[in-house]
Amino acid sequence: MNINLQGKNALVCGASRGIGNAIAMLFAKLGANVTLVARNAAILERVVRDLDTSLGQQHDFIAADFSKPEELREKIQQKVNTPKVFHILINNTGGPPAGLAIDAELHEYVSAFTNHLLCNQVLVQSVVDGMRASGYGRIINIISTSVKVPLKGLGVSNSIRGAVGNWSKTLANELGVYGITVNNILPGATATDRLKQIIEGKASKQHHSLDEVNKEMTDEIPLGRFAQPEETAYAAAFLASEYAAYITGINLPVDGGRTPSL
Repeated sequence: MNINLQGKNALVCGASRGIGNAIAMLFAKLGANVTLVARNAAILERVVRDLDTSLGQQHDFIAADFSKPEELREKIQQKVNTPKVFHILINNTGGPPAGLAIDAELHEYVSAFTNHLLCNQVLVQSVVDGMRASGYGRIINIISTSVKVPLKGLGVSNSIRGAVGNWSKTLANELGVYGITVNNILPGATATDRLKQIIEGKASKQHHSLDEVNKEMTDEIPLGRFAQPEETAYAAAFLASEYAAYITGINLPVDGGRTPSL
């Protein structure tokens, strides 16, 4: 199987670091023209320079704050009205801070709902007409294994991720008639800055060392290690490709077997 994304335009959110960055890098290697989305324009400029252009790809970026959905809509529409058709959309943004659901303030839920579900909706609405017209559409949401089993200490995240999961399944049913697929990737514990923050937080609360918390977490994973961001990117590349044309409405865990359900 040779995945080739040449001629495809991909919009990759959260592309300045972590899983989003790994997806952007891989998609560029596979021939896609990649538009990066994140808040920090200076970082995005550097990432664009690092993307593969050996197949004649043209890459660019949009600096946008996901706490401002209408501003995001305006910036995306400017790009779409160039006109530019996006064949692939990667919805991906950093998760809410850790904490118990019962202790969370209302503004924390509102903020998470805005950053995740509302901005996902803005992005899909902005690109879906182009997908319909081109006859090719792949919407991939990077969520969390908490869609299947809530994770301890991530109350707001569990709640919002579940909402995004059901939104995604609903879209898959609605957009399937156009040949547009909508799927979720559920990363497990992945070696990113967010995981580092979670480990540091657990160590502080439990009065354990970082090594102790690392061992405690990897002991829960059948493969015995954390994922690398590139491993989630490989799953995204397959779902974005022609080979996944008959796969839609699914949750795909990339978690080393940690999720205790099918």
